[in-house]
Amino acid sequence: MPDSKPGLFKNAPHNDLTYRITGAAMAVHNEHGPGHREAFYQSGMKLAFPKPPFSLDFEEEYSLPIYNADGQLVYTYRVDFFVARVVLVEIKAHHEPLNNDEMSQVFDYFAATDAPVALLINFGRPRLEWKRLFPPKHIQTRRHWGHQPPK
Repeated sequence: MPDSKPGLFKNAPHNDLTYRITGAAMAVHNEHGPGHREAFYQSGMKLAFPKPPFSLDFEEEYSLPIYNADGQLVYTYRVDFFVARVVLVEIKAHHEPLNNDEMSQVFDYFAATDAPVALLINFGRPRLEWKRLFPPKHIQTRRHWGHQPPK
């Protein structure tokens, strides 16, 4: 389950967690293959996460509320999984490769949290596709509308 460029992410945050998450995704994909709906794979991941060798603590459909400067709730994102409250996990089941639209969705999640890493996983391809993403440097400018109500 290594990254496409060995050593590139050696010092990346939460390598052990992302390794176990991708391992769980590979196990689900190997067992069921492509062709199912996203909810199917989300259920499969939910069953795989707590079992050894993955043994992951997670929250499903984790709410990420966004507030405006007046403290009013603007919108609530829901990430598929928030593992150990540090790794965002977004699941897709697309026949096409992951694209910038899906990555933009994860970047919205970064703007709503302080999570240091996310996994975007696509079960819809013959071979499991996944990307490990990190908050972009400009994310601080998007956080001005806040992920917590102003005091």
